[in-house]
Amino acid sequence: MQKRGVLRSLGSELRRRRQARDLSQEALAHAAGVHVNVVGRLERGQYNPSILLLQAVVSKLDVPLSEIFAAIE
Repeated sequence: MQKRGVLRSLGSELRRRRQARDLSQEALAHAAGVHVNVVGRLERGQYNPSILLLQAVVSKLDVPLSEIFAAIE
């Protein structure tokens, strides 16, 4: 899978998980300590996050990082 494809898959999975928890992008961003634009760019596959940033976001979705990676393979 190419880089952009991975980022789009990651974004789709994050959006799906966020919506399943009935969180807005703003609420997730606030909880994770990131700017709301970061969450939006992540979900659109336009941002290549560091592992630490990604961990901060997925921890607020109450899902292990390994589960997110497994879902996008």
